[in-house]
Amino acid sequence: MERPSDVLEIRNFTGTLYQYTYTTPSTPSPPKRITRASTAKSTSTPPKPNPSLKRSATSSSALSSPAKSTSTPSPPRPPKKLKRSSSSYAPPSKYAHITNNLIDSLAPSLICVFIGVNPGLRTATAGHAYAHPSNLFWKLLHTSGCTPRRCAPSEDRDLPRLYALGHTNIVARPTKDAGELSKGEMDESVPELERKIARCRPEAVVVVGKGIWESLWRVRRGRGLRKEEFVYGWQEGERMGVVENGEGEEGWEGARIFVATTTSGLAAGMRPHEKEAVWKPLGEWVVRRRKEREMGIGVKVEEDVEVNEEHIDMMRKIKQQVKTEM
Repeated sequence: MERPSDVLEIRNFTGTLYQYTYTTPSTPSPPKRITRASTAKSTSTPPKPNPSLKRSATSSSALSSPAKSTSTPSPPRPPKKLKRSSSSYAPPSKYAHITNNLIDSLAPSLICVFIGVNPGLRTATAGHAYAHPSNLFWKLLHTSGCTPRRCAPSEDRDLPRLYALGHTNIVARPTKDAGELSKGEMDESVPELERKIARCRPEAVVVVGKGIWESLWRVRRGRGLRKEEFVYGWQEGERMGVVENGEGEEGWEGARIFVATTTSGLAAGMRPHEKEAVWKPLGEWVVRRRKEREMGIGVKVEEDVEVNEEHIDMMRKIKQQVKTEM
């Protein structure tokens, strides 16, 4: 018969052995975290990334360095057009030190007279019309057909003799550009311009720029020119320099009016080919009138112009020049 003390010793011994008994784990242990170093060495398939960890890594890298966008890039925006700063009014005192050497090139009974805004600083100093290299006047005069060749600014005073063309300005004082003139100053110059055209009596006048026509419109109608009322080219029913009967001389119906584009290099509103398209009808008309004059058509001795020996000599020279250059 076992004693109680012997049973207690056996139990204690069995419990001690049980500590060292191997048992298979019921649940798998969590996978070890794979580091970058171990991933590079391992040939087994890497575990799927945790989305939360990916978002965290992306957000942290975005703070340190700009991340590459995986979305479809939006189309690039076209570059903004650089707008030229418009000039503000400049009083006459600003350019009082500039001597204006430009003079009008006019003669009786020309085919047409070109009317500019005012002389620029380069033109005033040089004493020749549209003298700045960026000005397109002489180029458009040629490409439109008004002159059979491209003339130089230094030939401006020969235009009446060579091609029965002339030029003048609505305002005489020079400025950097037309933006330094006020509307009031231009409007006040209109009556003198009308008298000047009435004295030389050309067949037509060419308004070189919309701003000049707007000034003429304001003076004639007492209001501004509406957008829908403006059109380039011949202004139907409009005449300049009209002389009424009973003013001490024979009446005159006035010169037809053609509104052309500005030729200033500072005006970027129209492309060169668009300006040429506006000038082309004028050039075609000038060529036709020059040929008709060569044949003696359209020059009336008693009605349109007083023909004297000087005028006859001028017409002969024009005829000879046209035959030589055409």
